[in-house]
Amino acid sequence: MEQRPERSVSVGVQLAVPLSGALALTILLWGLYSPRTIDTWILDPAVVAGLCLAGQLWYVSHRLVPSQLARDPQDTLFGLANTLTLVRGALYAVVAGFVVVPPDTRLVWVPALAYGSGVVLDKLDGTVARTVGQTTALGKRLDMTFDTFGFVAAPLVAVLWGQLPVWYLSLSVARYVYRGGLAWRRHRGRPLFDGPDSDLGRYLAGMQMVFLTAALTPAVPTAFVRSVAPVVLAPSLLVFARDFLIVTGRLSVQEE
Repeated sequence: MEQRPERSVSVGVQLAVPLSGALALTILLWGLYSPRTIDTWILDPAVVAGLCLAGQLWYVSHRLVPSQLARDPQDTLFGLANTLTLVRGALYAVVAGFVVVPPDTRLVWVPALAYGSGVVLDKLDGTVARTVGQTTALGKRLDMTFDTFGFVAAPLVAVLWGQLPVWYLSLSVARYVYRGGLAWRRHRGRPLFDGPDSDLGRYLAGMQMVFLTAALTPAVPTAFVRSVAPVVLAPSLLVFARDFLIVTGRLSVQEE
């Protein structure tokens, strides 16, 4: 009998929330986009955005344990901090929708505005969570998922629009390679250690967000963006490599 509430929470979060979020965002964007204002390559950007948001929400709910949510009364999806984070995820999904839109669209400013607004909310939702005491497992999972997705959507649009070179997508791949490497070691029964307690990764992530906003901004010259790209990308990739070496025991924290 006690398993029914957990089962109900699981079904509600894993199915109803992603589908509702996808449908709401798709309908909203369909109302904003029109054939007069936006052309597409193949798919409708509103549908792409809705599917991306649904995928993010499904991933969050799939990885959470329902009993963990039940134990924490503050772990509600629509608390103030989590609502801000959900809006950020929707904004990043809007950016992703532009992967099917050519760069000469009349809405060329939308990806920069959507991603830049998400960056602002990234700083705001954490502050709100700490202020009102809503720092929860669900909030952390939402934040991490949307951060990772944003680092895929924004570089991909910038590359397809010719603002960034294709090798900049290594930023998008790096986190998945890192997580895959750790999963492989677990599978083989090899030990994993605590990562470095450092603000460097967060600082570099913030720098990446600002740079990607600039890269998506039509007023910023492409030549400038491409010239700065290696300088911005290299430190982030090096930090991923450093963290992997530390977590796998190949490098001690004292050796940083």
